[in-house]
Amino acid sequence: MSDSLREQYLRFFSRHGHAIVPSSPLRPENDPTTLFTGSGMQPMLPYFLGETHPLGKRITDSQKSFRTQDIEEVGDNRHTTFFEMLGNWSFGDYFKHEQIAWMWEFLTQELHIDPQRLFFTCFRGNKDLNIPRDTESAELWKKHFSEVGIDAKIIDFSERDGMQGGKIFYYDEKKNWWSRVGAPAHMPVGEPGGPDTEMFFDFRPDLGESCIPGTPFSGKFCHVNCDCGRFMEIGNNVFMQYRKTVEGFEELAQKNVDFGGGLERLMAASLNNPDIFATDLFENARKTLALLSGKQYGENEHETYAYRVVLDHIRAAVFLIGDGIIPSNKDQGYFVRRLLRRAVRFGDTLGIENNFTVQVGEAFITTYASAYPNLALESASIVAELLREEVKFRKTLEVGLKEFQKLSGDIISGTDAFILFSSYGFPIEITEELAKESGKSVDTAAFQEELQHHQELSRTASAGKFKGGLADQSEKVTAFHTATHLMLAGLRQELGKNVHQAGSNITDERTRFDFTFPEKVSREILDRVEAYVNKAIDSGAQVKSTIMEKDGARVAGVEGSFWEKYPEKVTVYQVEGPDGMVYSQELCGGPHVKTMADIARFGRFQIQKEEACSAGVRRIKAVFTAS
Repeated sequence: MSDSLREQYLRFFSRHGHAIVPSSPLRPENDPTTLFTGSGMQPMLPYFLGETHPLGKRITDSQKSFRTQDIEEVGDNRHTTFFEMLGNWSFGDYFKHEQIAWMWEFLTQELHIDPQRLFFTCFRGNKDLNIPRDTESAELWKKHFSEVGIDAKIIDFSERDGMQGGKIFYYDEKKNWWSRVGAPAHMPVGEPGGPDTEMFFDFRPDLGESCIPGTPFSGKFCHVNCDCGRFMEIGNNVFMQYRKTVEGFEELAQKNVDFGGGLERLMAASLNNPDIFATDLFENARKTLALLSGKQYGENEHETYAYRVVLDHIRAAVFLIGDGIIPSNKDQGYFVRRLLRRAVRFGDTLGIENNFTVQVGEAFITTYASAYPNLALESASIVAELLREEVKFRKTLEVGLKEFQKLSGDIISGTDAFILFSSYGFPIEITEELAKESGKSVDTAAFQEELQHHQELSRTASAGKFKGGLADQSEKVTAFHTATHLMLAGLRQELGKNVHQAGSNITDERTRFDFTFPEKVSREILDRVEAYVNKAIDSGAQVKSTIMEKDGARVAGVEGSFWEKYPEKVTVYQVEGPDGMVYSQELCGGPHVKTMADIARFGRFQIQKEEACSAGVRRIKAVFTAS
């Protein structure tokens, strides 16, 4: 059913003139703000800012997404770390009127969701920032309700007064404003953002204004953003219409639409079942766990919690490994390791003592094989990594258990609990379980203080850390990016056509470029490459972009790395001099200068260093110097 819903969504927007594009990888390219692709919007940012998408102004896809901040939230019926975000975008084409009409049609006519179960929120506005209330979206939703005989009240929501019989609610920027960095006050100059209107499904309309009884979040009144579980957000329509400036906020010349709806959550709403782990996306893996554990999903709260952690974490690990992110102790790999270690420990909670991540992982590969063929292609390496990590952790676990047994006293300190967590991979829940079995308790408050301190140090360390792609899209970084294309063309001219990009890291201070080559490159060759780049810069060449069929671009000899992540039509950037000489021709999705004069003003291009990076890969560092 989930495969059908995914296809139904893509076909729906295809009928409305949208080109269907493949999902981008979970490891983002040219975005240093995050380790992972956490939304459908991330790969589309260049096109919101004016880049031309090779397939036009209307795009739709199902984007693989992973959010590390949700790891500790997993265990209830709706939180996952990995999810699919169904998305559609308008790059300066249609806007609120069309988007809201299409979403209403998709929910009520395609998915046959009862309009009485739907609720919507809109942006309240901010007078201090001179950003108006989004009355247009609210009135459009009200219009669609009225067409099916529902008089939908628009309410300026407050928790004190509750929903007051409303269907459409105004919330502030904490809930109904979207930018990559959150609320308007947090946005840096140049960052785009805008109001959004979120869509909610009510699983318990019989409760009137009340929360689901017995939940720890129950309040006097329920509301769509309540945590009691009655309502579920199933989609968010972002209207990217502002950019922050030194003076305040200005309207973008190109107004954009960014919709994201979780496949799993839309599935839950269409089935009227709030438990996303009960959908068919998890069915094969649930059955595998049941056979391995002898326990059925949903029999008791404690084991259901463990089921959900195992299901979510192994599914996420399968997709991350499938995109080339293997378990390790740093960066993206750290999170894969953390996921698998938590899965193993919660597997133990279900009574599974033998290696099991492979069987569950294979079940997910089978489930997703048709939608994501790369999982089947990479199945051998995925399975190998799952097995290797589980075996390694079980050995570590033995050592950790010995360390636990050395702890004396009736209370395990926060420091000791954190050492078990950071050094031996013990989630705090496992330490608490072991403590309970031993008649001890854990100072969880002190543990949380230790964990928070560690996270703050990690955030501080990572704030200035930039692993790949472009640091930003400033003029100088863009100049370095285009110059790096020229440098690759020069390297291929000198060293042969087997030279390709293997990675890049570009800031406003330098370009660091990795390329495939088996041996050290002489200074003489580097000087010729440097001269090639400067000749192109001096030529006054223009940068032109052409949209080509991907297969045709390959046949024509266009240079490109990571071909598999591009759609069937690609944008090829060509640096061509006044005399017709083509200095560089390469497919890319990043920002480029318009003319070589935009590079020349930063000085001469100079290669400072060339060194080994890894087996078969070399690294160059280059800068601009004063002329």
